[in-house]
Amino acid sequence: MDDINSLFSRAVLHLDLDAFFVSVALLQNSALIGKPVLIGGRSRRGVVASCSYEARRYGVHSAMPMRMALNLCPDAIVLKGDMESYSYYSKLITEIIEEEAPLFEKSSIDEFYLDLSGMDQHIGCYKWSKELRSKIIRESGLPISFGLSINKLISKMSAGEAKPNGAKQILPGGEKSFIHPLSISKIPSIGKETYKKLSFMGVRTIHTLSGIPMRLLQREFGKHGKSIWQKANAIDNSAVIPYTDKKSISTERTFQVDTINVVNLQSILTGMVEKLGFELRSMDRLTACIAVKIRYSDFNTYSKQKRIPYTANDKILLRYAKELFEQLYERRQLVRLVGVRLSSIVPGNYQISLFDDTTEEMNLLQTMDNIKSRFGANAVSRASSLVSAKTSSTAKVIKTFKHSKNGTYSKNNSKKLRAG
Repeated sequence: MDDINSLFSRAVLHLDLDAFFVSVALLQNSALIGKPVLIGGRSRRGVVASCSYEARRYGVHSAMPMRMALNLCPDAIVLKGDMESYSYYSKLITEIIEEEAPLFEKSSIDEFYLDLSGMDQHIGCYKWSKELRSKIIRESGLPISFGLSINKLISKMSAGEAKPNGAKQILPGGEKSFIHPLSISKIPSIGKETYKKLSFMGVRTIHTLSGIPMRLLQREFGKHGKSIWQKANAIDNSAVIPYTDKKSISTERTFQVDTINVVNLQSILTGMVEKLGFELRSMDRLTACIAVKIRYSDFNTYSKQKRIPYTANDKILLRYAKELFEQLYERRQLVRLVGVRLSSIVPGNYQISLFDDTTEEMNLLQTMDNIKSRFGANAVSRASSLVSAKTSSTAKVIKTFKHSKNGTYSKNNSKKLRAG
């Protein structure tokens, strides 16, 4: 097996912790083993962040509304998420991989890619991968699956097929025969809407999808069409990006004219939090510490920070930012600069809504992110960040998006906001 693999120059390993949040809960409370467990918001309007395999047998899956999940599985045990524990175990496993791997990428709190290219000259890639997996299980107590192939796409898909707690290697040349019988829903980045559209076109398997001309997919799906065609044909040349742990992100604004306009200051603060929140989510990261800085006209600078539950949600971040601002701000002094910093950042791409928000709030935030990704970070923002700056005498043209009653966004005509 490894002799065949050694004839090829590339070997990529994908490690994926099985039902990570649930697995951590089972490790901490063995009484939950074998029972249907849901991690997420406790309210019936909450969202399922993770679920045990016992719950999945009832049709429950992550990102499902908690109310629907409980209808399918009324006896499920609902637990609130514990990001402190998840971060601890994620860091532990990262350190184990870092000790062993020549090159690795941490793509989320519970997923890793390793570039093992050339390793077959010394030790078989599959054998080495099995030994690494055994070490992770032994030292963390958590189940983990892996997939091994010539690229990241096939390795990720094979790890998915190896679950729970399994291993799968796709030999070079066998990529298409492996993925073609699978449902198109197995392709990473194929979301609900794309799946519906392809199904309406009569496309259900990857084999059928692979035979559709690229130009047709581009006509139907735009730029995404090329990516869909490449994935259906097992093509993925993306590199394993070396892991770096970004510790903090920040932004600040210095005013041309010092101000005591509280409404304007809070508006600017809101815009800053939105910008950093979007950046955080774009990186698939969470923060556990927020800080606000104020510099007064006499150049004295003060800051306060607060430890918070891990989040990437604007609403939660803004609540703490305003709380810190109120503690810092002296109303009789002119302000020269305000700033916001997020630190204690960890990987995590599930937590747009964390464990307490409703499906409506999650969908709203995702819709805003989609608009920002397509039209730019300033394309849409909360109304509270669009208050006219009274310290400026220049009229500004601001393009906004108005949230309609049916939950969609429509672009308004540009409106002039004049200084009051």
